[in-house]
Amino acid sequence: MTDTLFPDPIAHRGLHDRAKGVIENSASAFEAAIAGGFAIECDVQLTADGVPVIFHDDDMQRLLGLDGAVADVAASTITSTPLLDSAAKDCPQKFTDFLVQIAGRALLQIELKHQRDAHGTQLLARSVAELLKTYEGPTTVESFDPNLLTAIRQFGFTGPRGIITYDYEQKDWDTHLNEQQRYTLRHLLHWHETQFDFISCHDKALQLPAIIFWRALGKPVTAWTIRSQAEADAARPFVDQIVFEGFAPAKSA
Repeated sequence: MTDTLFPDPIAHRGLHDRAKGVIENSASAFEAAIAGGFAIECDVQLTADGVPVIFHDDDMQRLLGLDGAVADVAASTITSTPLLDSAAKDCPQKFTDFLVQIAGRALLQIELKHQRDAHGTQLLARSVAELLKTYEGPTTVESFDPNLLTAIRQFGFTGPRGIITYDYEQKDWDTHLNEQQRYTLRHLLHWHETQFDFISCHDKALQLPAIIFWRALGKPVTAWTIRSQAEADAARPFVDQIVFEGFAPAKSA
């Protein structure tokens, strides 16, 4: 269950452990992942002043204790506020600072987060594509949003691009989608536009016909988010690598 594109298990938002003061998407979590010999998955949001930052949520309350959305504040606000419960008082990083930190020491699986509108989509894709042109290290880019995959290719990113997917039975985070959009996303019918190179699939959706079909055609599949060795073993027949958190996976998993 390994693939040449993803030879090592991928630490979801870095190798984080809140109980030990190591917070998701923090410099400490990324260093821990590198020390463990794992690849790194991370999230990129866009601030009000157009700066890509390493941060998962749309709003700031859970991770920073601040009201409001990332998209409504300047990067300086995000990057000067310590992550809650961080033992090292890590603050979220600008994408540029994150790339300096990693410096090619681990494979990156970079998730571009869905933006509010087409302008934000284009700006995030262009910014990340431009910054990756001068980065020396293995990188992949992925997104739930097919438009971001298409845009970053148009802006010159030539590395592997992946679509993140699941069963698209309505979840509390995707109420903005209509039934036609769900059908298109569930069956990966955006291939003509996205031309994705790999698939990152929720572990409960690995046996969807579209996932089986594209993997049979040679597209690598990573499974998220695996939280135990038992889940890793269950996913093994259907995937090429795992995206994990909360345990230390066997390297052969």
